[in-house]
Amino acid sequence: MTGQETAVRDWDETGVPGPQQLAEFLSHQRWFSGRRGSVTVTGVRQLARLVDDPAVDVVLIDVTVDERESMTYQLELERTDGPVGRLEHVRIGAGNVYDGLHDRDVTQVWPRLIAEEATVGELSFHRVPAAQIPLDRPSLVFSGEQSNTTLAYGDAMVLKVYRQIAAGVNPDVEVHVALAAVGCPHIAAPLGWVESPDGVLAFLQEFLVGATEGWESAQASVRDLFLEADLHPGDCGSDFAGEAERLGTVTAELHAALRQAFPAEVLDPARLAVRAQLMRDRLVAAAAEVPALQPYAGRLARAFDELSEAAQAGLELPVQRVHGDFHLGQVLRTAGGWKILDFEGEPATPADERRALDTPLRDVAAMLRSLDYAARIVLLDHPGDSQRAYRAAEWVEHNSGAFCRGYAAAAGRDPREDAALLRALETEKAVYEVIYESRMRPSWAALPMAAIERLSG
Repeated sequence: MTGQETAVRDWDETGVPGPQQLAEFLSHQRWFSGRRGSVTVTGVRQLARLVDDPAVDVVLIDVTVDERESMTYQLELERTDGPVGRLEHVRIGAGNVYDGLHDRDVTQVWPRLIAEEATVGELSFHRVPAAQIPLDRPSLVFSGEQSNTTLAYGDAMVLKVYRQIAAGVNPDVEVHVALAAVGCPHIAAPLGWVESPDGVLAFLQEFLVGATEGWESAQASVRDLFLEADLHPGDCGSDFAGEAERLGTVTAELHAALRQAFPAEVLDPARLAVRAQLMRDRLVAAAAEVPALQPYAGRLARAFDELSEAAQAGLELPVQRVHGDFHLGQVLRTAGGWKILDFEGEPATPADERRALDTPLRDVAAMLRSLDYAARIVLLDHPGDSQRAYRAAEWVEHNSGAFCRGYAAAAGRDPREDAALLRALETEKAVYEVIYESRMRPSWAALPMAAIERLSG
């Protein structure tokens, strides 16, 4: 049935939740970026009927939040003849309508259609050449997702379903497929994807069995250090520095593979000066939104001034494709080493900017900020504890140094040698984090603010 084609049926909208019910459902989902605002549904469009019994339709929901710009979200509307208790937590509205991604009885259709390279309604299903796609594995929805919904099919595959849909090339799929083509060993193998006229809807990949998330491992190391009152980070049994150094090496090797897979270029001094000015402009906007930044803004801007001065002195900056949203939650430690996930870029950034060339040190700066986050999130459990605060800072310095040494071993240059650029990028990232946390997780705003104090010193 390769190349199967199925026409879009006339959509029977009987039982489809109304705009208010859809808006209420969206506003309670972790993956919905506008859940703190006033949500208005402005349109509902069917793309395809995936299953007939029960009826499962792939639909796009156009919404505005606080009457600002429009966004488009994907839902799989499953309509049943009666209530389904196991799906009660994803009921949409008052009728028997559910989020079909949580029903393992119908989600088998996704890998099957990818394996068949089918066309269903307005959806086209693509399989990576020679990809092996088993069709007998039940699905399970991952918990804790922030911006997408991911289904695991046994221990064989994961299907990431993008909830917010953007037109054009999806950088996550684009980069994975390109890296696989050049033989990069540091990613999960891509298997296939699902496309629509509005953008890519889903991406099927290898499941990294037995993997441990870098974010959890780093926090565990910090907790163990806090239990050992008289040990330095390097003396603790759960010292993370070896892993941090190996992660630095893998990051540099990833950047080399990205240069092989995509074109690279050099920013001349004039364009580098423009980049520094953009950093300043974002700082000004951030300080206007978050008053807590205002006392530090002048001193933070010095990092961008130094970058401008380097540009005026003739500095040229090599740029290439980068990860774009690099942190400990995007890396998994497997039996075969570190693997790197999620090349979508920062979710709030427009798609064309996520695909733009940038300095590899942007990813380095982001990982250094993530190491700081890992220590400070544990420190939140010990407010006012100056001794643990000192030890957390010691842990960050110890592991940041290890990461940079690992990077240098593969790249041939230590990122810390480019001090002005690295400081500017860390400052830019910390300012972004303050905005993000203030909007989404106010209780975490103290984490990047601690970095703001340090970077402004």
